[in-house]
Amino acid sequence: MNMSPQKQLEITRATPHCGARVAGVDLSQPLDGSMVEKLLEGLAVHCVLFFEDQPLTPVQQKALGEHFGSLHVHPAWPRLVDGHPEVMEIYSDETTTRIAGEDWHSDVSCDPEPPMGTILQMLEVPPAGGDTLFANMSAVFESLSPSMQQFLEGLNAVHDGELVYRDRYDGMSEEPRTYPRSEHPVVCVHPVSGRKVLFVNRIFTSRIVELGEAESDALLRLLFQRIEQPEFQCRYQWRPGSVVFWDNRCAQHHALWDYYPHRRRGHRVTIRGLAPVSARGAQLQLDKNSQ
Repeated sequence: MNMSPQKQLEITRATPHCGARVAGVDLSQPLDGSMVEKLLEGLAVHCVLFFEDQPLTPVQQKALGEHFGSLHVHPAWPRLVDGHPEVMEIYSDETTTRIAGEDWHSDVSCDPEPPMGTILQMLEVPPAGGDTLFANMSAVFESLSPSMQQFLEGLNAVHDGELVYRDRYDGMSEEPRTYPRSEHPVVCVHPVSGRKVLFVNRIFTSRIVELGEAESDALLRLLFQRIEQPEFQCRYQWRPGSVVFWDNRCAQHHALWDYYPHRRRGHRVTIRGLAPVSARGAQLQLDKNSQ
């Protein structure tokens, strides 16, 4: 396969904590190893990368995602592109009664090995609205007091797919059915940046393992409120042909549904990841290796 020559890559910060605009790369063409590495480095720093005017076919979008890892097939999504089960169709119109992602979350965090990243391109956009918000979970964690940070590093949380998938998509209420459910550290280490990341989200996280119900609910409420503070966020206004690549290991996102009854349509691929590594476990391993 021939590699088309790429221009000089430009990555420009969008906000202090989250998001960057990218130019100088043609996503429809194969990327060489150097370009892939630069994009991964930019993703680790900025959490989400924005590309304009980059229309992709399903085959091209899958090929783009495969530069960064094998592709994930969603366990419950009702709309997949014909012949391409890895490509999810994001769609809403005047008949839609609810949309996915209408609250802060990291994609499919209920999996034992949550996705590393997600690439979404928008094909149709409403006349106004339909923006997506993103937030930097390292910045959120670092905004907490040292005592709270230390406390959180010793905790684990349950991420429960049943909270999201039961009765939400066609056929999901059929019995018997099981739903993905996993425990993950509340504080993880990003494998590229090395920064500590708060890894709980409002859609999937149901409780803190080590705490009683009242304590768990109170702590999660506090953390969710901190995640929703605007200083950690950026907001992206889609256009047809926009492509956004976000890092599920350090970013959460929130899709706004403020455009009813207009139509919004896009294609998404999701890149498989590894089991999150706890910040405390990573530090213990580092200390052991240094002895």
